[in-house]
Amino acid sequence: MPVTGQQPGKRTGRDETEEERADRMWVELIQEVRVAQTGVQILFGFLLTVVFTPRFLQLEDTERSIYVVTVVLGACATGALVGPVSLHRMVAGRRVKPQAVRWAAKLTLVGLVLLLATMASSLLLILRVATHGTFVPWLVTAVVAWYLLCWFALPLWARRRHTTR
Repeated sequence: MPVTGQQPGKRTGRDETEEERADRMWVELIQEVRVAQTGVQILFGFLLTVVFTPRFLQLEDTERSIYVVTVVLGACATGALVGPVSLHRMVAGRRVKPQAVRWAAKLTLVGLVLLLATMASSLLLILRVATHGTFVPWLVTAVVAWYLLCWFALPLWARRRHTTR
């Protein structure tokens, strides 16, 4: 059924209730979170094992500090990206899915920012240990800029450019 002022047969969006929209958005969000969760969990698991390797004892104080920061960032990213699952489980059946989708989306965004920071600090640590080069901060900065472009700038540009008012 066309909305007033629309051409017959031309739709401008989905015809769904708030609950149907929340259900659809929840499924989409969980699919997105699965990708990020897998990456952060593998990275975090790897980081947890590093401290038990013989090479860890040879790290300088700066590298150990970077390692601690990286592990804490990884733990926080894991928490934020697993959070939507816990949130859903705790509020399921309480008729708050639209609000839960918004909260879970915010947690996911925080998790992505923390994942970016975890990956940047991991890269910094690895490149410092592997090369001891003065170019390492510049290389890490370039990679972070790439992440920012791919993860935030391009999606925000697309949203602004292609969202109808």
